[in-house]
Amino acid sequence: MAVGTEVVKPSFANRHRALAYNLRVARMTAATEFKLKYTGSALGYVWSIVKPLAYFAVLWVVFGRFFKLGAVFDNYPLYLILGIVLWTFFVDATTLAMASLVARSGILRKMAFPRIVVPISATMVSVVTFAINFVVVAAFLVISREMPRPAWLLVPVLLVELYVFTLGLSLILATLFVRFRDVGQIWELVTQLLFFASPIMYPLGLLPPWARSVSMLNPFTQVVQDVRSLFMPNAPPRSILVAPEVLGAGGRIYPIVVSLVVFAAGLLLFRREEPWVAERI
Repeated sequence: MAVGTEVVKPSFANRHRALAYNLRVARMTAATEFKLKYTGSALGYVWSIVKPLAYFAVLWVVFGRFFKLGAVFDNYPLYLILGIVLWTFFVDATTLAMASLVARSGILRKMAFPRIVVPISATMVSVVTFAINFVVVAAFLVISREMPRPAWLLVPVLLVELYVFTLGLSLILATLFVRFRDVGQIWELVTQLLFFASPIMYPLGLLPPWARSVSMLNPFTQVVQDVRSLFMPNAPPRSILVAPEVLGAGGRIYPIVVSLVVFAAGLLLFRREEPWVAERI
């Protein structure tokens, strides 16, 4: 008879139940934090759409009116609000997740649970905000008289790609922020530079060819351009340049690969540092 202790590996069903439980906890935590975010405010959830609308108003006046980009194509307001809403989600999700572990240091030291739930719940707060902001996008679609079409079914797929990229980047930032607080200042600067380097308020076609290729390697740029091409199929080619036109045949593969690599790197880095997170905060 063999003597010893047998290591019993968790079954697939147990791992599946654990994953489902963690996701449910993250969803409930995100919903609770979103409600607490607006507790006591007079306008409540209305503040969720004030920020993108404020950005839209300023950028539309500056670029749509002063720089005459509104004359390039008819649906510039829709073009602009799509970029702003997607950008707001990306920046809010990464920024909230980056500081999430440090902000919950007390809970992390007292309770034992998968630490990855914390940054995931932070990104899901931004998902809720994004869902509210998309009501504004729907209003712009109605105003622009864009009729629903089967191609719109691809939009959720693109949003999933953006979330995978955002979550991977969020895990990297959250892990590094535990050790190096300077990451917060660096990321703030990087997002400001990316805002003007990304085709949010101007057409990608205005950039030189080499800059278009570099920009399209960014999954955010690819997603926002493809979402625009689905919602605005009649926009001039100069304003809607999607991956195949910039990076060649199969061009969409490159930013998708970047998204998956960033997600895998973020997950591996977080898993490696997870056992010592509470001690290093």
